Amino acid sequence: MLLIIGSIIVIVSVLGGYVLHGGNLMVLWQPTELIIIFGAAIGSFIIANPLHTVKEVFAGILRLLTGSPFNKSYYMDLLSMLYEIFDKSRKQGVMSIEEDIDNPESSQIFSRYPAIMKSKELLAFTTDYLRIISAGNMATHELEGMMENEIDSRQHELEEPAHAVNKIADALPGLGIVAAVLGIVITMNFLSEGPERIGLSVAAALVGTFLGIWMGYGFVGPASIAMEHAAKYELKAYECVKSSIVATVSGQAPQMAIEFGRKALPTDKRPSFQELNDHVRSK
Repeated sequence: MLLIIGSIIVIVSVLGGYVLHGGNLMVLWQPTELIIIFGAAIGSFIIANPLHTVKEVFAGILRLLTGSPFNKSYYMDLLSMLYEIFDKSRKQGVMSIEEDIDNPESSQIFSRYPAIMKSKELLAFTTDYLRIISAGNMATHELEGMMENEIDSRQHELEEPAHAVNKIADALPGLGIVAAVLGIVITMNFLSEGPERIGLSVAAALVGTFLGIWMGYGFVGPASIAMEHAAKYELKAYECVKSSIVATVSGQAPQMAIEFGRKALPTDKRPSFQELNDHVRSK
């Protein structure tokens, strides 16, 4: 919703101000300039990035339009799921959660949290480390170090699409200049046709510069920042799992272990202690 609202404000502010200043909107409609700028931008984007990054960028743009799943409700489900796993392990023994870990799709605990089940990477991260603590006596600091290394690697993966989009945003003004230069080259063919024809051709060429700068700084650049924020919210889920698992390995009770995880969440999406307690009880 914020993406749509912000885009509308950018469009209305720029084009509205242009019209109020006496500008003609039809002059800005230059489809050939758009083909040059965006065709070159897409091509350079494909050249610069591996296939998996290209796919992640389009998936990230779709998530911006539909909204990030990593909200307060998601985090409460994640902590509630961890509480159930920790509680079962504490009451019935560590071996009792092996079946849940090995087959989360058929687990009575995991299957109650469909939002978590959709996050395949986070689910794998969680089950892997639950499997590690159920299989052996790894020291707490060793487990924490291993988890931090994987989170660092995951951070790079999550932020890579945003960085790729940001590079395209940086390139768009330059590509707009390319379109403008080509327009000036075309204008040279009209020097004998009078000032009116030359003026229209120069205006069309300058639209290329305008479109490159406007799209780069008004839309694509901000979209890359929004993707980076979305990646940080997803990364917080990993840190939440890490803090909770390390706490339970250290001997904390399930309720206190998920409190460590709750404290790792961003304040704007962090449930209160009572909210989380009520949610756990409801499950």
